Amino acid sequence: MNKKLSLALLALLALAGVSPAQTLQTLLHPPPGGAFLPFQLTDGTVMFQANSSQDWWKLTPDITGSYLNGTWTKLASLQPGYVPDDFASAVLADGRVVITGGEYNNGQFTLTNLGAVYDPVANTWTPLPAPPGWDFIGDSPSVVLPDGRFVVGRKLDMQVAALDPATLTWSLLGSAGKSDFNAEEGWTLLPDGTVLTFDVKNAPNSERYFSATQTWQTAGSTIVDLHSPSQFGCLPYGDMGQFCYFPPGEVGPALLLPDGRVFATGSNSSAGPGHTAIYTPPTVVGDPGTWAVGPDFPNGDNAGDSFGALLPNGNALILGNAGRLYEFNGVTLTQTLSASGALMVLPTGQVVVANGSVVKLYTPAVTTFQAAWRPRIKKFPATVVRGLTYKITGQQFNGLSQAAAFGDELETATNYPLVRITNTGTGHVFYARTHGHSTMGVATGKAKVSTNFDVPAAAETGSSTLEVVANGIPSKTVTITVN
Repeated sequence: MNKKLSLALLALLALAGVSPAQTLQTLLHPPPGGAFLPFQLTDGTVMFQANSSQDWWKLTPDITGSYLNGTWTKLASLQPGYVPDDFASAVLADGRVVITGGEYNNGQFTLTNLGAVYDPVANTWTPLPAPPGWDFIGDSPSVVLPDGRFVVGRKLDMQVAALDPATLTWSLLGSAGKSDFNAEEGWTLLPDGTVLTFDVKNAPNSERYFSATQTWQTAGSTIVDLHSPSQFGCLPYGDMGQFCYFPPGEVGPALLLPDGRVFATGSNSSAGPGHTAIYTPPTVVGDPGTWAVGPDFPNGDNAGDSFGALLPNGNALILGNAGRLYEFNGVTLTQTLSASGALMVLPTGQVVVANGSVVKLYTPAVTTFQAAWRPRIKKFPATVVRGLTYKITGQQFNGLSQAAAFGDELETATNYPLVRITNTGTGHVFYARTHGHSTMGVATGKAKVSTNFDVPAAAETGSSTLEVVANGIPSKTVTITVN
């Protein structure tokens, strides 16, 4: 169908009150070793943990920027002895990937304290020691603060530690005021730099972490119960299985929306289907903020220990445990398509759905976004040379949200800028690796922000357009010349 006919069909559907449907497309080239947990690397490629958990693969979009027709490359494997599943993770401001802990190691429930940092330029993993005194980490919550530090909450108690990316050393932080231990809870970064969580062991309480004072303060009751009762008794761990972990239950992902509210999803409560709640951060210092009851999951479904991603259109995409996808548009929670796997938004605005053997791309029915949500370029080099590094400055380079969430571990946030260069003559697309982001905050508004980008050696010369992309939303293009 040609473009004119496609536009005409969309117009007819709109007049008839019919919305175009969401789509799920399977990648044309299946992952050779399987692909589950994705990380958006800052050069536009996507790194996946393979089915074996120790091996990793990279998906590179084709010359038109399509991930559907992307190709696979095997990456370096983790160090011997570290075969983790369900760990804390993040992409750092310098473009490296950090993982630490793991509920399982080599298939065994161990709450391992091993870790590693991946350098995508050198294609190497470097073992990462645990924070001082942390014999166990396991499936812990984590977040990258606006200043770039990677913060992890120890699963078995209330302790918090921060990793300095420059030195790869840990500092123990305070956690005064925490109402329960960190197990099974997820952390959501807010625009003011605080971190929101809703408790599992002490449900329905919620809390915010203030890194400046290293304290937790209550954020009030979620009103409805977002956690599920524990399905387990003692889970032995330790070298000899000498310790017992009693799981407190599960919760679902929580996503910061473009309007500043947080959509929090729940696991199956004793009352039936998974509930949801909506948090509005305070406008006055010292206030806890407010919670409102959101819609229950249809079909008796829930999202305990599952994935969520923020679509460029502002809707939250949530994976239900029954293998159904749901979109929350700020008011209603609607089932869309059936799928299962890890979710992460791509720079094309599509969402990758990876379940190991099959990787699909989810395209929402509505792909438009508000102009105010776009990154804004203010200062850029008019001429660039292949292989050199340049600085670009503007506003809102990190998007309005982390745009990804899980019940607790497996964090794949994408709140950092990508730079996309398109050759005017050929239409070929090249991503420039970004690094040295001035902030890792979200919804930074009119604040001046910047990043550095490396012009790819393979980029085609001549007149080109450049745009900054955050969470699948591109800036307006600017014109540059590639030499």
